[in-house]
Amino acid sequence: MSTPRTLRLPPAAVRRTVAGLAALELDPPDGPVAPVPLLLVPGFTGSKEDFLELLEPLADRGRRAVAVDLPGQYESPALQGPYSVAALAAAVLAAIDDLGTATVHLVGHSFGGLVAREVALQRPERLESLILLSSGPAALEGQRAVMLTQLLGVAPQTPPTVLWEHVEAADPRVGELTADIRDFLRARFLGNDPAGLVGMAQALLSEPDRTPALAALAHEVGLPLLVAHGDADDAWPPAVQAAMAERLGAHHSVIPGAVHSPAVEATAWTAELLARFCSAAEAARSAG
Repeated sequence: MSTPRTLRLPPAAVRRTVAGLAALELDPPDGPVAPVPLLLVPGFTGSKEDFLELLEPLADRGRRAVAVDLPGQYESPALQGPYSVAALAAAVLAAIDDLGTATVHLVGHSFGGLVAREVALQRPERLESLILLSSGPAALEGQRAVMLTQLLGVAPQTPPTVLWEHVEAADPRVGELTADIRDFLRARFLGNDPAGLVGMAQALLSEPDRTPALAALAHEVGLPLLVAHGDADDAWPPAVQAAMAERLGAHHSVIPGAVHSPAVEATAWTAELLARFCSAAEAARSAG
């Protein structure tokens, strides 16, 4: 669960919907605007607010950025059907269509990276680049997998308010937060479609390794790839993500001082990394 440090919306940012998905958008206020926007996809139990602090530094670097809630997350409507990775990827593709741009730089955080990868595998021509942020090659393992399995065991028969109390009690950091952030986290969790929580958790525990397919496709179509993660990631270990980057032939960056939420934990570093990579990807695609 990513935890925003602030809920302050930059003055020029707007709340909107993109293909029905709740979104936050900020366009560069002055100067030249890069031709391709970033579309930011959150992880499990996350939301567009996880990227809130990135919007302004990206805009300062000439980058239009749009962050969305996935279907069934927080303020986005529920899916009418199973919450498969493929179904969620279809919703992201609809959002790309609705942005009115030929391509996007697609950024997927954690579970959002699995969804973003599926978008690339389905429609690589809609992507200028693919950025996997704190995401891995396959299903989660280790302690986070244990916690997800426990969640799946109780979620179907537990009221969401009681489920939140268990989640809150299991994370000692929640008690250290300001009241407005605690209230937001509760409202966000309760805003999730219960079927979405179950479906996304199941996907995180069962996703196959699609690295060979993505590597082959990226090589075939010339899709720039970036794998980036915190130096202390506690979901997919840094060594696992580094190995995935090597297998993909992707650019690889370790974000100092970050755990599993670099957009919050190392905002300035992450914004600079994304802006530089997007510019390099555009230059490489133009030259190619």
